[in-house]
Amino acid sequence: MKGYLKILFFICCWGTGKAQQSPGQTTQKPNIILFLVDDMGWMDTSQPFGDSAMALNHKFHTPNMERMAKEGILFHQAYANSVCTPTRTSLISGMSAARTHITNWTAITPNEATDFKDDQLTAPKWNINGLSNIAEQNTYLCKKPLPQLLKEAGYFTIHVGKAHWGSLGSGGSDPMNLGFVVNIAGSSLGHPQSYYGEQNFGNMPGKTTFNAVPDLQRFYGKDTFLTEALTQKAIAAMNFPVENKKPFFLYLAHYAVHMPIQPDKRFINKYLAAGLDPTEAAYATLIEGMDKSLGDIMHYLKEKKIEKNTVVIFMSDNGGLANAGRGGARNTQNLPLRAGKGSPYEGGIRVPVMVRWPGVVQPGTRTNSYVSAEDFFPSVLEMAGIRLNTPVDGISYIPVLKNPAMVKNDRPLLFHYPNRWTSNEDEGYAWSSGMRYGKWKLVYLMKQQKLELYDIEKDLGEQHDLSKSDPQQLKELARLMTAELKRKGAQMPVWKSSGIPVAWPDALVK
Repeated sequence: MKGYLKILFFICCWGTGKAQQSPGQTTQKPNIILFLVDDMGWMDTSQPFGDSAMALNHKFHTPNMERMAKEGILFHQAYANSVCTPTRTSLISGMSAARTHITNWTAITPNEATDFKDDQLTAPKWNINGLSNIAEQNTYLCKKPLPQLLKEAGYFTIHVGKAHWGSLGSGGSDPMNLGFVVNIAGSSLGHPQSYYGEQNFGNMPGKTTFNAVPDLQRFYGKDTFLTEALTQKAIAAMNFPVENKKPFFLYLAHYAVHMPIQPDKRFINKYLAAGLDPTEAAYATLIEGMDKSLGDIMHYLKEKKIEKNTVVIFMSDNGGLANAGRGGARNTQNLPLRAGKGSPYEGGIRVPVMVRWPGVVQPGTRTNSYVSAEDFFPSVLEMAGIRLNTPVDGISYIPVLKNPAMVKNDRPLLFHYPNRWTSNEDEGYAWSSGMRYGKWKLVYLMKQQKLELYDIEKDLGEQHDLSKSDPQQLKELARLMTAELKRKGAQMPVWKSSGIPVAWPDALVK
């Protein structure tokens, strides 16, 4: 009875309100699916995102990603923030994390900062409760997040999986506050307590924590992996708009491949047989289960004969985990990219992105145009034919989808992390900023008061710091980074000894 009432509520409340549409828009709006993976690195796939297959590509088995690359466009240089909540809030607000002041991951507990304690620096007063659609303490106010705009334009909006936009009790903690008509398994939690249906995904008497995944009672006690359960729920949720010929927006945000790294027994034996250590073998099963989900979604679209009018966007929320918790030596899991999640180096911010849009995107294409997380917001609005009436930091990548040969990498992409993530501080895992501008990459290590300069076109692994050999380029980029940080109202950490914020980058090159 409870489930019936919930579905009835979805149907009754759907479709209220309107958003302004672009002139000349056709009546047949495309369905839009965001397939978002948690903590998936640029190298965590058998589909190369580099110029050719590299060593780590051969570790994984992702045939459906390979298929999507053949049927759509692959972004060689796509970026996100180095940790999850800043990216997720940028996706639905169109704003840079430097502007929203959501620069670190949000805790479940309200008003709880997640910064690791440091003896020299204090994090700024960032928005520790995340994003909200109403004015609340320690949140960034976004009155019209992306799902709300889509709902007002007639889209049936579905959220399945990880949300992690705000702390418990905040407006952003419930996806339905942000414009989703359906919410399955989305809340304040940032990772699952368990991936196993046999363990009720963490909902066990006497053992339940805040990280127990909600809304999946149907699978309790069953041999169903979390990724599979979410996929089945997503497909079931799409049936209503499909059967009623309504456009839909599906935000399918998998908890995979975030820790805990628990093996999916459907795939584990072949990775152990291939010689991977148990942790990396388990990680590879998380990747393959995610890839199966992608294939299942694409199969559903074909079966329902809606694939030609459905956009599928694939991306990860930050770079792959390499700091701790993986098999093998630290900071090797994203090679040739340097470092990983939490770092401004390429391993922490470069992510896999693909778009499949039949009739618009030429199959099997690649682009060197770079994109960032905040670009998703204006791009999806343009796909839906919705005119953007307020300024955002993101820029629509629709022109690139239509003409992948067009490369115009002449705007700065900013990655600002005035926080400390874990006990490890090496490789930029604390108090850092990064900026891409054309072929150049500037890294600012705040505690060390150090700037590093890299030519990413020649040095993808960021092994050759050019700050001393090209001081003029360093100075120009330091000034540009400072201007971008100030324009967005960025915050800086504070020295405990003096109470003064750390210097702006340009102060180091005067």
